[in-house]
Amino acid sequence: MSGINPDKTVAAFATELPGAAEIFRRHGISFCCGGDIPLSMAAEQAGLAPAALIADLEALEQASGRDAPQETLALIAHILSRYHAAHREELDWLIPLAQKVERVHAAHPSAPIGLSETLTRLRDDLEGHMKREEQVLFPMMQRGGSPMITHPISEMRHEHEDEAQHLQAIEHVTHSLALPEGACRSWTALYTGLRKFTDDLVVHMHLENEVLFPRFETVS
Repeated sequence: MSGINPDKTVAAFATELPGAAEIFRRHGISFCCGGDIPLSMAAEQAGLAPAALIADLEALEQASGRDAPQETLALIAHILSRYHAAHREELDWLIPLAQKVERVHAAHPSAPIGLSETLTRLRDDLEGHMKREEQVLFPMMQRGGSPMITHPISEMRHEHEDEAQHLQAIEHVTHSLALPEGACRSWTALYTGLRKFTDDLVVHMHLENEVLFPRFETVS
């Protein structure tokens, strides 16, 4: 039975289901400004049969998490190396590149004005979030869990919602990562990097929310 709820908002799918954002971009469906509408309504407004869009999302849902290790300790190690380390490295160059593109192309109507500020806020929030996982939550999980673990898990889930808001803001200021005609190499590299970073962050949150966290919420 499908877990795709047609009454769930576009924004929720885009920031929770890996790959959904790209499907929405491909069909011209906004998940930032117009993202707080049900999936079925968004499909109809885009001239799509809701069933067809749901089928695309079902395929993503079935594939999500398939490449991640199943064993808990290996999954934690995977999250640390594949996502925590990668996010830090990528934000280190994405932020100055965004600053450059904003400065050089400030007069262009498609310039992503405010992107570097949004990425800086995301970096600061994400760094605190990842440290709390690395120093508190993951060690508790590596020791087999604790009756107290539901509180930090709840906090991490809440912080994921904040990160989802940052993703929507990135989508907004970049006009859904749409490059203008004749975009320079820096602008192109910025959006290519952002596409990978934002997709990775959605996968990261999905693995924690849907795979890792429930293992400890049910036994605590």
